[in-house]
Amino acid sequence: MTQRLRYRELGLTLGNLPLGPNNSITDIPEVSVGHVTLISGEGSLVIGNGPVRTGVTAILPHQDNIFERKVTGAAHVINGFGKSVGFPQVNELGVIESPIMLTNTLNTWRVADATIDYLTETNPGIYSFNPVVGECNDSYLNDMVGRHVAREHVFSAIREATSPNIDEGNVGAGTGMTGWGWKGGIGTSSRLITVDAGSYVAGALVLVNTGVPSELRVGTKHIGKTNAPPKTPPAPGSIMMVVGTNCPVDSRQLLRVAKRAVFGLARVGGTAEHGSGDFVIAFSNGSVSEPVKEDSMTALFLGAIEAVEEAIVNALLKAETMIGRDGNTRTALPTDLVR
Repeated sequence: MTQRLRYRELGLTLGNLPLGPNNSITDIPEVSVGHVTLISGEGSLVIGNGPVRTGVTAILPHQDNIFERKVTGAAHVINGFGKSVGFPQVNELGVIESPIMLTNTLNTWRVADATIDYLTETNPGIYSFNPVVGECNDSYLNDMVGRHVAREHVFSAIREATSPNIDEGNVGAGTGMTGWGWKGGIGTSSRLITVDAGSYVAGALVLVNTGVPSELRVGTKHIGKTNAPPKTPPAPGSIMMVVGTNCPVDSRQLLRVAKRAVFGLARVGGTAEHGSGDFVIAFSNGSVSEPVKEDSMTALFLGAIEAVEEAIVNALLKAETMIGRDGNTRTALPTDLVR
């Protein structure tokens, strides 16, 4: 099988800002990402047995004990047709104290429970934690009711997280996802920015499971207007966008950044349709002893927008055609079409 290429590997560009060295959220110093991918079985759906096309993804804002060294956090809901854990406390207190976990809809609480186990093991004597978990619905390809992501998968995703990491497409939480009617999944990108004369990174990791096929846009091309995916029933949508930086911002400023992710989604033709749960979780692992000036924030806004846009496109380009439960199929977006 020919390896599918990222957007930049096609000789194409998006946006104006320079890329990080790996064009990944892990270009932010100390950030790492881990995926556990679960693929087994074929044929008719048997709830509890499969077929299984799912997984879990962990984003670690730094390599230390995150409960002890909390990072600045913010969460933003664009369209609330979805499930999440931990977002209200993130906005109330302005910090994140757990790995950021992504999975499928009905595994949200099992992943949260396993994340609490991990936090408990690494923080003896502490009796309350706020796990952060986001989700998308992979039931078109996966036995989602069977809830196949288990405790050991969560621990592996966290403990085996790596940097750099540019795994994309059908990996981790993205295994069974759909994007604009094509195969969706995980995507990532980064931008180098200058704020208050300091050099920083803005990065994004997205879980793509959203989009009206006719609205798909890549760069300046309205691809979906004349190129439709194979006619298959629409799937429940959603997108989780994780935006990170090492720029020193407080939680209020970071919420402003999180709100800009919607512009990156819109550039690819995202419409936050009724059935799509569209969420942003943002973090900064930079020191906040002296936040950057408000009138310098625009560079960070632009970095987040461009990173989200390209991360979404990378997710579509790297995802491979997948056959799931009951023979349901999601076809890979043709690389030649994008080129």
